[in-house]
Amino acid sequence: MIQLDTTICAISTAPGVGGIAVIRVSGKQAICLSDKIFKAKKSLLEQSSDMAVFGRIVDSEAKVIDEVIVTVFRAPHSFTGEDVVEISCHGSLYIQQEIVRLLLAQGCVMAGPGEFTQRAFLNGKMDLSQAEAVADLIASTSAASHRVAINQMRGGFSSELALLRDKLLEFTSLIELELDFGEEDVVFADRSRLKSLSQVIDAKIDSLSKSFSAGNAIKNGVPVAIVGETNAGKSTLLNVLLNEERAIVSDIHGTTRDLVEDTSVLSGIMFRFIDTAGIRETDDDIEKLGIKRSYKAIEQASIVIWMIDATQVNEHIDWMAERIIPRAQGKKLLLVFNKVDKVSESEKNVLEDLFSNVEAQSIFISAKYKQNISELIKLIVESSHLPEISSEDVIVTNLRHYEALCKALEAIRRVQDGLDSKLSGDLLSRDLHDCLDALGSIIGEISSEEVLHSIFKNFCIGK
Repeated sequence: MIQLDTTICAISTAPGVGGIAVIRVSGKQAICLSDKIFKAKKSLLEQSSDMAVFGRIVDSEAKVIDEVIVTVFRAPHSFTGEDVVEISCHGSLYIQQEIVRLLLAQGCVMAGPGEFTQRAFLNGKMDLSQAEAVADLIASTSAASHRVAINQMRGGFSSELALLRDKLLEFTSLIELELDFGEEDVVFADRSRLKSLSQVIDAKIDSLSKSFSAGNAIKNGVPVAIVGETNAGKSTLLNVLLNEERAIVSDIHGTTRDLVEDTSVLSGIMFRFIDTAGIRETDDDIEKLGIKRSYKAIEQASIVIWMIDATQVNEHIDWMAERIIPRAQGKKLLLVFNKVDKVSESEKNVLEDLFSNVEAQSIFISAKYKQNISELIKLIVESSHLPEISSEDVIVTNLRHYEALCKALEAIRRVQDGLDSKLSGDLLSRDLHDCLDALGSIIGEISSEEVLHSIFKNFCIGK
């Protein structure tokens, strides 16, 4: 259990050497303990809030460790809601470690993962969904994931849920008031209004839960499987899209026997590209296992790039189609004819006619010579079908939130069924409470210590 009566400290900047580093201290004794190792014209105890002060960090023997800038934030006007001191020092690892050592010697305790943000939540500076958005913001790798995290951190998601909960609470209290007057057969909660409200809430929760598909892709990357026969150029294409030599390229068939995966940001969207083992008939047990994983990658992808060697289209194409197309149903399928530098215009026409019955967009490229790669990238971006995200849009990106929304949706639909069946108020009240509890768990209205530990253990130390 977190101890709010302790004063914690940690390095808040990324590990390693840099121009500057920041050591953060938070707690009731933050200013007092920091002042014991900081020397300046004016004591930190005398400084007003939000003031930056130049001075020196010294050890017990008055030896100067570094010249620093110290910023004081007095409670409750700080990130954690407690007294906070931030020490900006030079980025030497030795200096950082010495300052932390001196703080620990004065009575500070090392902060655990996410403990600063957890204190902000426990002190009412933010709700639980906003606290989780802090981690998402730090981890954001694209413009879209950044916009979604910023909106959630500012309370966009929380305000939507709070509005729903307030409306539900009104009706829940009226129904429970009816139970107090059960023998007098009075009705305080208008059932027709509750029916209309439950339908509105149903639509809103359903919309939020459905946004998770796009939100998950924004946060973790749109999965793109690159599949096809051996030596079609899949690994070469992966290296081109990532702009690095990520996969081994060889003329030997069956070089790639496992999934090779990496991410790349294209037009502000993160894509997770998966190079797969070449699909072919083989007696090699290890290669068979790689091909099995290729099939699984197709099924889990949002976009499937079927790489076809434009110089080697033969009788195996039907065999390949039978294994790729059914697994790509409901996904965006792109036919990418590789080695275009080796085929004529008439041969291109023949290839297009051969695949005319396949529902897919096609493009001719040369992965080796990077021909038409920009056109392919544009096609991949268009195929992602992600909505335009503004800083005002509410998109669910967190699996925990999605699962809670699903529970809330089930509960509100039980309420609607109960109203249709004219269930008693006590049964309606139980389902309403289930919906309220599910929504409340997202923003931290109802959260166990176990849930909090699970959430904050994944944060970096110092945040």
